[in-house]
Amino acid sequence: MSARDSDSVVVEAPARLHFGVLDLRGSLGRRFGGLGAAIPRPSLLLDATPATDIRVEGPDAERAAEYARRFLAYHLLPGGVHLRIYRAIPSHVGLGSGTQLGLAVGRALAEIHGLTVRPETLARAVGRGRRSAIGTWAFALGGFILEGGQRPGADGLAPLLAHLPLPASWRYVVALPPGPAGLSGEAETAAFEQLPPPCETGTARVAHLVLMQLLPALAEADLPSFGAALSEVQRITGEWFAPAQGAAFAPGLGGALVEHMTRWGVAGVGQSSWGPAVYGIVDGDAAAHDLADAVRAFLGGQCAVFHGSFATEGAKVSRRTVLPTPVRTD
Repeated sequence: MSARDSDSVVVEAPARLHFGVLDLRGSLGRRFGGLGAAIPRPSLLLDATPATDIRVEGPDAERAAEYARRFLAYHLLPGGVHLRIYRAIPSHVGLGSGTQLGLAVGRALAEIHGLTVRPETLARAVGRGRRSAIGTWAFALGGFILEGGQRPGADGLAPLLAHLPLPASWRYVVALPPGPAGLSGEAETAAFEQLPPPCETGTARVAHLVLMQLLPALAEADLPSFGAALSEVQRITGEWFAPAQGAAFAPGLGGALVEHMTRWGVAGVGQSSWGPAVYGIVDGDAAAHDLADAVRAFLGGQCAVFHGSFATEGAKVSRRTVLPTPVRTD
């Protein structure tokens, strides 16, 4: 075994907030599209070591093993990998756990085999990014992401339209209230197939808000204007998804929490993807701590709450030498 072969590849990946989709109609030739941002907590942490077969330790082991099999088969690579997952993003709560895990496994294997892979290739190899590209671009770049949706029948990654840093003083607060898991896999696909197309007025309103209020406000660090646009996008798109989830927000306490955060004066509030994760955006550490405490009190301490500054970069990849186990000679 060479020195390089004995290295362990470490990957730490941020979670992502999905702020909403641009268009469920697809009347202009593209469907979905979306906006979101990377957050450093919660996060995924794993390491990978070359092996003759595929072995996984830690949470989400079965999913990680499947992503490893996909990546190796896609690139026709021999051998396997020993994966250790030390920290996982909560599954099926709206924070992109599956995409971040798949991309992290693929990125570790690419590093082991000396491959340089673009985000588009990485996503294709592990079978992610077929509908939304927010998680893939967040994994690659961090920050705020705007992507342009998919053409019918296309299997590539939706194009990146805008990538901007979020102002250093802005803070997110994310709560995971008790409730059913968000839709994923076949259930999510079925839900999208059954959703009625929204009216053209609604999709035009979302595009107008994003282009002429949300993006300029982000560029000028105008949180009140950014938050107002984001909250309005959430209100409109929540109505689009109501037939699948029963209301503008997922079942449980998420909708009530969004209403309370709005009353508390939080700048931008909403549900990430299918939820139940709910977020609020405020300015400064003191405001984030106060909001996190208020959220915990409202939910009676029945949920995980994360807060902090937004991720300024994508996944972090490093190497560390794995020393061989000493062979006893006595």
